[in-house]
Amino acid sequence: MDVTTIIDGLNDAQREAVTAPVENLLVLAGAGSGKTRVLIHRIAWLVQTEGMSPYSVLAVTFTNKAAREMRSRIEQLLGVNPQGMWVGTFHGLAHRILRTHWRDANLQQNFQIMDSEDQHRLLKRICKDMALDDKQWPAKQFQWFINAQKDEGLRSKHIERSNDPTQELMIKVYQAYEEGCERGGMIDFGELLLRCLELLRDLKPSLLMHYQERFRYILVDEFQDTNAIQYAWLRLLTGHERKLMAVGDDDQSIYGWRGAKIENIQTFSDHFPGAATVKLEQNYRSSNTILSAANAVIANNSGRLGKQLWTEGADGDKISLYAAFNEQDEARFVVGQIQKWQEQGNLRAESAILYRSNAQSRVMEESLIRAGVPYKIYGGHRFYDRLEIKNALAYMRLVANREDDTAMERVINVPSRRIGTRTIEAIREQARAENISMWRAANEVVEYKKIPARASEALQGFLNLVNQLDSDSEGTKLEELADHAIQLSGLIEHHLKEKGEKAQSRIENLEELVNAAKQFNSQWVNVEEESAEAGEFTTPLAAFLDQAALDAGEAQADEHQDSVQLMTLHSAKGLEFPLVFMVGLEEGLFPGTKSAEEAGRMEEERRLCYVGITRAMKQLYITYAESRRMYGQENYNRPSRFINEIPVELIEEVRLNATVSRPMTARPRSSMFSQEAEQHSGLHIGQRVFHDSFGEGIVLNAEGVGAKTRVQVNFDDAGIKWLVLGFTTLEAV
Repeated sequence: MDVTTIIDGLNDAQREAVTAPVENLLVLAGAGSGKTRVLIHRIAWLVQTEGMSPYSVLAVTFTNKAAREMRSRIEQLLGVNPQGMWVGTFHGLAHRILRTHWRDANLQQNFQIMDSEDQHRLLKRICKDMALDDKQWPAKQFQWFINAQKDEGLRSKHIERSNDPTQELMIKVYQAYEEGCERGGMIDFGELLLRCLELLRDLKPSLLMHYQERFRYILVDEFQDTNAIQYAWLRLLTGHERKLMAVGDDDQSIYGWRGAKIENIQTFSDHFPGAATVKLEQNYRSSNTILSAANAVIANNSGRLGKQLWTEGADGDKISLYAAFNEQDEARFVVGQIQKWQEQGNLRAESAILYRSNAQSRVMEESLIRAGVPYKIYGGHRFYDRLEIKNALAYMRLVANREDDTAMERVINVPSRRIGTRTIEAIREQARAENISMWRAANEVVEYKKIPARASEALQGFLNLVNQLDSDSEGTKLEELADHAIQLSGLIEHHLKEKGEKAQSRIENLEELVNAAKQFNSQWVNVEEESAEAGEFTTPLAAFLDQAALDAGEAQADEHQDSVQLMTLHSAKGLEFPLVFMVGLEEGLFPGTKSAEEAGRMEEERRLCYVGITRAMKQLYITYAESRRMYGQENYNRPSRFINEIPVELIEEVRLNATVSRPMTARPRSSMFSQEAEQHSGLHIGQRVFHDSFGEGIVLNAEGVGAKTRVQVNFDDAGIKWLVLGFTTLEAV
């Protein structure tokens, strides 16, 4: 291959990185700057120009998909299959070394790799053998602890002892877990790297020398996401030679909660002396306006290595900012803009809705379903398909109908209440024999003493719990029942023990279910009237459960169907879309309230905002709600500080009836009301009003003219409703 073929089409900075001397090199690759291309062409340069064998090159990625793409593109560029080249993930490459040198690593030849579920099952057995109460000490808690220690390169014997009994128990379980894995010839994902590190560093120095000599050059992608043990592994393989190329972006380090250490990229030059730095700042994805906004936001972080994204492309549209009155209004607006986008001949799949918390998807999903717009949840489940939501709804279903066998089977032992498989099978046998529901069978099993006393006591506890939920719910509002079911069942405590971001997400989803119940209850009068007209009778609980089932039954779009993409901001990293909506930019939500309490947390939240902004190629909408129901109550949050960090000249504020070409100003709330609507109704935003059926409330919004003017009112008891003035009477209070 001609050398010019390798560097043709590269910009100056990319060419500098590709053709750099065989030394330590840090490539600061901004969003959309072509970092993968640089990695591929760098490998081709090393093989073609520096005379390296593909056998002597090691390339490390973070996903198997990225590894496959890299291998394919190398083959395409070189024109030959790069046989012998090691391209893979940290875990995949460590596994390869351990399979080859299993005896030196003190492993069985046929050692098995455990996935997360296998690991959890083993820990449950260990907890049982140690007679630990699984309600107080769930296996998930120990699993989280062990994995976190391994990510730091620590075995149980390395952890500093303390007088904390909880810490001591954690270490004791860790020791038992290590012994169990050793006996069974099993290793988990964290063990792959830890065992490989110990093999090379402690057990077989000659083997380390072999791999240090073999790999003449090592390239690492997404370097800002490396954790402690990955970093130690890389430093071990590079030794004292100058042969590491680290490609990453400190401004996109958003996985600190998962163990990633931004310090690894920030202190690269300290640990790898003499390393050159090349900055890839030319962006090939987004408009200049979007890049300018991203640059302005991230500039507020300290300790950055520093770079400024730019493009040769056009300025493009301004960033559209929409101040919604609440989360329903926010969702309606977003869906409306997507429908306009499609009407203009664009694909739905070119649009993405990004949110900070998984719980935010519910309102968006409902609005998309009502509008008949297909959608997909990227990298996750739809709201009503989520484990914790199904569990909570199952308790509510049992309150509504004890004959619901599916609901009973789902939660009879969730959270764990020592109702084992033998007890459940005894209930099933009784139900089959008598042709009755499992609920009735469970009562008979207890009454006729068909199971041991201890099992009977546990089962009776569950039956009492459901009965109590039912009796407690009499005369209560739907949202109060939902909250009571979640609290009394122990689901909050159950999921909190999972620890970390996953646990927090589950709790937020459960709290959002209470919000969904409240929203449904506020609209119950309409459902009740429709049912009465149809000659049917239903309760708020039954109607809510039916609606949840119907929403869950609305399957996500087919794989090849043109559909809107919904995802968290974390899931969006590495993706790009012509049209992006960043929703819920409010203080307390994004950034979250905890961000101000923990050192470095706010800066990571800002980096997450930077990632979100740079996902947009052509159009970016940012939305926030003046009121949002969160954690079971109405919140009036200020717009996110990240909005204020975007220069005002880059923003175009969108209103219902007009687009204001100037950015946010400190206008009074009443000026948000369209002049036509105000003239016709005599009402204004913030005014107290009275309705014969719904009582007193406050005006939030209005649209339209004449008799068709629609007014949005948040009633004290009935909740938020839209009313057409031509068909109703509102009196100013």
